[in-house]
Amino acid sequence: MKLKFIAALAFALPGVAQAQANQCVIPRNVATPHPDLPSADQPKRVLPIGSYTLALTWAPEYCRTRKTDSAARFQCGTGRSGGNRFGFTLHGLWPDGVGKEWPQYCAATPIVPQRVIRDTLCSTPSPQLIQHEWAKHGTCMSTTPAAYFRSSTRLYAGLRYPDMDSLSRSPLTVGDFAGALAKANPGLPATSIRVTATKQGWLDEIWLCLDKAYRYERCRPNSGGLPTSADLKIWRGRR
Repeated sequence: MKLKFIAALAFALPGVAQAQANQCVIPRNVATPHPDLPSADQPKRVLPIGSYTLALTWAPEYCRTRKTDSAARFQCGTGRSGGNRFGFTLHGLWPDGVGKEWPQYCAATPIVPQRVIRDTLCSTPSPQLIQHEWAKHGTCMSTTPAAYFRSSTRLYAGLRYPDMDSLSRSPLTVGDFAGALAKANPGLPATSIRVTATKQGWLDEIWLCLDKAYRYERCRPNSGGLPTSADLKIWRGRR
């Protein structure tokens, strides 16, 4: 038997949807992640926190080339009943540094408790990514796994999105998309939005800039993302 959670889309404004998945079915048995550790390429860095980034992934593009990847089956599999369906998913809440470098892997950590993983899985649909986000980012924030993911999922759940299907069918720039997202979220200025895309120009992620109190702030210059004039395409999944 599977435990089923369905987050129905709510519409606060015409054509504007909540962040949660259209459908998220949590299986009885959820995989236990393996430890995520610092490396030569990703070393431990204990640094002061200057701000935060909330990172969201556009799942249809993520799953486009990963449908047969066993590690992505929960998020991208089809299943007998149509499987899970995600729009934007929560990549993570990242502490940024005061200068060019940011804190990461600040402390050794055990595996995230299974209950926390289950509570987070419909926002971040990968046990291994949940472990990674806590190990790399959460350990730098003087908190617990449960509190860290409560903070990130609360921020994620409060977002609304424009009509992604409609946007995908017209010529679009990064500035157009950021403006549409800002319009759907009063209090989120377009200057707080960074957008990333694949080499082919397909929407990949959005990064939202937050101050130390988790309030939206203007993104710093040269902090990543595409210029507002760049062309952008949105993969919708099934056509």
